[in-house]
Amino acid sequence: MQSKVNEKLFKDQPFYVGIDTHKKSWKVTIMSKTLEHKTISQNPVPDILASYLKRNFPGGDYYAVYEAGLFGFGSCRKLNELGIKCIVAHPSDVPAKYKEKFQKTDTSDSRKLARSLRGNDLEAIHIPDQKIEADRALMRQRFRIMKDLSRTKNRVKCLLFQFGIDIPEQFDTKHTRHWPNSFINWLSELQVQENSLKIVLENYINIGKNQRIELLSVTNQVKSLAETDAYKHNCLLLKCIPGIGLMTAMFILVQLNDIRRFSRFDDLCSYVGLVPSMYSSGDTIKIGEMVTRGRKELKIMLIEAAWIAIRKDPALMAKFNELSKRMHKNKAIIRIARKLLNRIRYVLINQKEYELGTVA
Repeated sequence: MQSKVNEKLFKDQPFYVGIDTHKKSWKVTIMSKTLEHKTISQNPVPDILASYLKRNFPGGDYYAVYEAGLFGFGSCRKLNELGIKCIVAHPSDVPAKYKEKFQKTDTSDSRKLARSLRGNDLEAIHIPDQKIEADRALMRQRFRIMKDLSRTKNRVKCLLFQFGIDIPEQFDTKHTRHWPNSFINWLSELQVQENSLKIVLENYINIGKNQRIELLSVTNQVKSLAETDAYKHNCLLLKCIPGIGLMTAMFILVQLNDIRRFSRFDDLCSYVGLVPSMYSSGDTIKIGEMVTRGRKELKIMLIEAAWIAIRKDPALMAKFNELSKRMHKNKAIIRIARKLLNRIRYVLINQKEYELGTVA
């Protein structure tokens, strides 16, 4: 007769779980302080993992980690609800042995995660609540529709150049970028010899019109979201900053969530991606381009806002002119974007409206 397992057999003993997530299965490695117990495959269901740990290692303290990616934070939230202290790590922050970099498998990935968790070598990324995550999805959807619309416009212009069709002077770069109805009418009435080219242009026009309708719909949805209690006050504060409109303000708020979670300004810049790459060895120090890590959409919006801000804020204009004397303007504007980000941080932390001409 099989004896019942003592429910406190592993009381207060830590167990470290590395999860390599996939759509159809998880590869899970379980380690204690001194041993690697086993690596298993299971269905991607948090309840199954929690049940397995509690059945085989009763009374233990369970710690789990998986890499940020396609599957979001739902599994992390569920595992924490089930009593497993789960974190999510940025893939770039997970240390790997030389062999693991060139012989990558699901098993080695799960072992790497469990080993790093046991060694306290991982820094957990921020897990937003589900509402914030959903609001982020709405803002990112609008950003992607804008990118799709921009691609459609560029494809039309490239097609015209390919067939030697000149765009009339009255439709300057600004107009062709924003596609007013007059430009769309000109495209629709354009006489071309090849029937297939006419069909291609009509298809692009229809695609562009549909994308404009989608963009308008999502923009109105974002405006409604901005009027809710969760965002209304902070949105008004951010709109006082030159270069920050409603859409940029909302993207900042949903992406940063709680500004106080960044204890230092450098941490905020690193999150956004407004920090240069650096190599330092002995007396040699090399500073390179901006790091590729960070929120690309937010970085783009801040740089675009910085170009507007230097025309409206005399302090930022003076700093930009000073920087432009010793570097390219495109590099100078990145430094202005950092200053703009610092002003955003100040406004949100202190809940004060922005003052033009502030030197910082």
